[in-house]
Amino acid sequence: MTETQAFLVLNALPNIGPITLNRLLAALGGDPRAVLSATARQLESVQGVGPVIAATVTAWREHFDLAREEERMAKATTTFITTRDAAYPKLLKEIHDPPIGLYRKGSYDFTHPCIAIVGSRRTTLYGQGVAKKLGAELGRLGFCVVSGLARGIDTAAHEGALSAGGKTAAVLGCGIDIVYPPENLALYRQIEEQGAILSEFPFGRRADRQSFPMRNRVVAGMCEAIVVVETDVSGGSMITARFAGEQGRLIFAVPGRIDQNTSAGCHQLIRDGATLLTSVDDILNELNYLGGLRPQPIPAKPGTAGAAATPAGLTETEAKVLDAFVGGALLTPDAVAAQTGLPAAEVSATLLMLELKRTVVRHADGTFEART
Repeated sequence: MTETQAFLVLNALPNIGPITLNRLLAALGGDPRAVLSATARQLESVQGVGPVIAATVTAWREHFDLAREEERMAKATTTFITTRDAAYPKLLKEIHDPPIGLYRKGSYDFTHPCIAIVGSRRTTLYGQGVAKKLGAELGRLGFCVVSGLARGIDTAAHEGALSAGGKTAAVLGCGIDIVYPPENLALYRQIEEQGAILSEFPFGRRADRQSFPMRNRVVAGMCEAIVVVETDVSGGSMITARFAGEQGRLIFAVPGRIDQNTSAGCHQLIRDGATLLTSVDDILNELNYLGGLRPQPIPAKPGTAGAAATPAGLTETEAKVLDAFVGGALLTPDAVAAQTGLPAAEVSATLLMLELKRTVVRHADGTFEART
């Protein structure tokens, strides 16, 4: 049995949570094969492991058909990535109860930072529009947009990222072979082609009250920041935000109308200390990405929504400076001067005029970016 196969078995065993699995691995040298071959006495010496769990592990063949699972994975072009694999989301390893492995469809390997956009299934047109716009802008900037493939805000966020040619990942609260809701089948397939679909649950596992909170901790854990667009005070997105706070992630909330329940949760998050979000600039200012820490924007293609059109009323010099930002580039004045060949003093003056004309925006770190 390979190490990955052993991880696959452990991950699928019933009634054993990720905290206990990680304790077992730590106590037995980190090798999942050692866990599966351990005696009941060895297993019960680990904190939190009693006779029931020990019996489940030692008799794992009675609970899980490895050959059948591998056959299903092969037919569904699904891989199983473990915490040892480079493609496993790096931030997710830092939480106190990371999944020991994830089923994955799609080839995206999470090389760029992830931002989650979550919200209610019962949403307004305003919320859908905001989620789609944020998803498109973050995707265009090079971030991977993470959500849960649910109706409403999740769907809009995924669609926004895909519309900009960006990367997006869907984390499921069920087996990766189950498309829920069923009307998102086309979106599921598009995400598989252009991003990744993840689940910690074995094939055939149906969603339930336990699986959705487990999914939410993965969404929060793999991301730099969480954006809550619309939710009521008892919505699942509030659970995601709580996980994000416990994991030390940034939490943003989009304000809405005070007379709509769909925004009551966002307003509560803002009162409790979440950052009020009105644009992607709010996220960038908080994250303060510099140099290699910031993902490279997706180059815009002529005639697409990401291509910057030169606004009317600009001088020749202003248009030349603005052209330096095509594709969503984030540049310092010195970088603009080097790219355009203009004197630094002239570039600084021109950037000031462009800022006044609201065609570029200055960030807290002194860099500039064209407004979309």
